[in-house]
Amino acid sequence: MPVILPVKGVSPQFGKNCFIAPNATVVGDVVIGDDCSIWFNAVVRGDVNSIRIGNKVNIQDGAVLHCTYEKTKVHLGDNVSIGHNAIVHGCKVHDNVLIGMGAIVMDNCEIGSNTIIAAGAVVTEGTVVPSGCIFAGVPAKKLKDISQELINGEINRIANNYLMYSGWFK
Repeated sequence: MPVILPVKGVSPQFGKNCFIAPNATVVGDVVIGDDCSIWFNAVVRGDVNSIRIGNKVNIQDGAVLHCTYEKTKVHLGDNVSIGHNAIVHGCKVHDNVLIGMGAIVMDNCEIGSNTIIAAGAVVTEGTVVPSGCIFAGVPAKKLKDISQELINGEINRIANNYLMYSGWFK
């Protein structure tokens, strides 16, 4: 059974058709939309501030979502994929975004729509990533504008695949 716990009297809320892996952890002030999946060993920790997750979002294995006490919140839009072992901390991620495996997105960042944060990238505190581009590196910088082929072939493909994968466990 997943660890789903209230914190200070506030329990996580889940939309329709969500998959929460048996060893995932979701605690506190967390609201998750429809068609979402929280995968094995992922942690969504809304203990010190709120976490809001849109529709058709997947939080892959080992990823961590957290905030800074009384300062930052996490807000994820729709059709977002958070890759394996990524850290998303106190930031806003708009719709149609892929955060790659092992990437780190720090406090007060804002990730624009139709964007890819490359695997292993570190988006430093307060960075504003414009819509429609790929950011990569340490610290992360704009690599190039994103093509419609990458939006369809990566961002949408991964989000749709994870919706399919989650159905295998229901």
